Amino acid sequence: MVSRRLVSPCRLVLAFGGLLAIAIAIVAAAVGLDRAYPLDLSRLVNMGSEILDRDGRLVAVRPAPGGIWRLRAEAADMASVLLETLVATEDRHFWHHPGVNPFALLRAAWQDVRAGHVVSGGSTLTMQAARLLEPRPRNIRSKLIELARAFQLEAHLSKREILGIWLTLAPYGGNLEGVRAGSLAWFATSPRHLEPAQAALLVAIPRRPEALRPDRHADRARTLRDRILGFDGGDIPLARLALPRHAPQQIVALPHRPRVRTTLDLPLQIALERLAAERAQSLPDRVSLAIMVADAASHEIRAIVSGAIVSGATVSSAGAGGEGKGGALDLTQAVRSPGSALKPFIYAMAFQDGVAGPDTPMDDVPHRFGAYAPEDFDRAFAGSVTAAEALRRSLNVPAVMLLDRVGPQRFATTLRAAGVRLRMRPGAVASLPLALGGAGITLRELTGLYSGLATNGAASPLRLLAEPAPDPLAFLSARSAATVADILTQPFPEGGPAGVAWKTGTSWAGRDAWAVGFDARHVVGVWVGRPDGTPIPGATGRGLALPLLARVFGLLPAAPRTPPPTAAKSQVAARATDTLRLLFPPPDAVLSGDGPVTIRAMGGQRPLTFLIDGAPVPADPARREAAWTPPAPGFYRVTILDATGGSARARIRVR
Repeated sequence: MVSRRLVSPCRLVLAFGGLLAIAIAIVAAAVGLDRAYPLDLSRLVNMGSEILDRDGRLVAVRPAPGGIWRLRAEAADMASVLLETLVATEDRHFWHHPGVNPFALLRAAWQDVRAGHVVSGGSTLTMQAARLLEPRPRNIRSKLIELARAFQLEAHLSKREILGIWLTLAPYGGNLEGVRAGSLAWFATSPRHLEPAQAALLVAIPRRPEALRPDRHADRARTLRDRILGFDGGDIPLARLALPRHAPQQIVALPHRPRVRTTLDLPLQIALERLAAERAQSLPDRVSLAIMVADAASHEIRAIVSGAIVSGATVSSAGAGGEGKGGALDLTQAVRSPGSALKPFIYAMAFQDGVAGPDTPMDDVPHRFGAYAPEDFDRAFAGSVTAAEALRRSLNVPAVMLLDRVGPQRFATTLRAAGVRLRMRPGAVASLPLALGGAGITLRELTGLYSGLATNGAASPLRLLAEPAPDPLAFLSARSAATVADILTQPFPEGGPAGVAWKTGTSWAGRDAWAVGFDARHVVGVWVGRPDGTPIPGATGRGLALPLLARVFGLLPAAPRTPPPTAAKSQVAARATDTLRLLFPPPDAVLSGDGPVTIRAMGGQRPLTFLIDGAPVPADPARREAAWTPPAPGFYRVTILDATGGSARARIRVR
């Protein structure tokens, strides 16, 4: 007896040591296999994109590579009824087992033997997730691999992350994968807002996705849906719905991420698309249109129609139904002649230079500028008018006169500093025809430029992505921008919201009709024309684009511009903002080395001192400009000093 009592603890220690060694060996083998055969999560990388508006509403979706509608899904984004139904139906012990439920496997095997065919697979949701990650033929070997992968998934991921795999990859027939795509295609709703009957159908379809597609096998799908639901859930969808696809020309250029937040406003985007499609019905044959709505202060695009085209009786426009005819064209980026639409910026620069004011008398009479002899649109002349009247009536000769004073090259360089590159024919230089549309510009650039008139003379490229943007660049003085805005604030000829400033433009032979306007919060640009650039007989910006501009402002919350301040207030504001500024050349300007360059300043207390690389440039003490002839191509530093010690600088290049 004594001997046995002494030996038994030894045997227990030996037995425990053996079991521990076996356990260590098993763990080591498992770790080794895990490292040798890591989880393949590549299917979770190849995702489609959800394009969201500024408030997180779904604007459009893009498929994953290969045309598969696969959108990332997470348990936190699902309606609770969907998760509860899924777990209760497919794996009621999901939250507690280690990836495999041996009792479910034994039960499934017994049912299969009794029935003589596969009745139940006994797979847990974790095993199903493993199968979705790495699809394989249904056989014993595949089942064993799924078992091993299930343990791996449980070791590396949380239960909710495993659910996310199933929710992202579950098949819903055809090229639909994942609950988000299934919910949108069958119910046109987010899975966050599913009702019990809808949730039950989305749990049912992945069991046999092709055999249970509601659009092909409605009776089968409804039967299984009701069995899961426990009662009659009513009708089921009989057709697959088009997935959201607003602003299609824009979304193709956005980053390919699972979710992309934009600056769009979805209700406004939908309203603008409907308006464009309606207006396109009444346009001449093969004529298209493009519209942009932006926030004037933030320079964010709120809604955009990049091309709505009518051909015969068939209309296609950017919308939920797809791209349609010509849908790949982004006409907001097409380079076109702006006609008279750039005139307000000539006047603004002339006003800030002091060469003219709103009440300055101007002669609209025949005049030659060398070999150039502009005429008004109606081939008549108005005679003596004020500068404000000339701008409102879009008279050509006064605009060319002011551009001659401002300087075409300086005008083009200033717009370039504001983010707008005027396109001219190869080898051409900036010249007086710029005043009448003698260079190309895009609707997106022109609309962004007008935001400078709408605010304080600062502009920046309009943006669509909800990301931090650079500070706008002041290319006009706040006073001159406000003066031009006041001149352009006038009633719409055919009626529309009050308090809107607007300007039209018509290119040669009616190829392009423009209207751009702004109120206290919004800036809107409209272009109408043919994508191939052929003329539209009789087309004008006032006739084709301006009525549409008025209707767009009718869609927006009222934000009328306030009346201009009194003269006294204007003088106080002018003194408060009368700081020294370098008007020309702007920073980083690239100038031609042909002839002298006029350096122009604004503000500051005279006399002014002009310096090039620290060396003074001769100038009249009473004036705010100086003539300088570049000695050679290269980089130069321009500096202006005023009597109080204020300074303005720019680094430029001479070609």
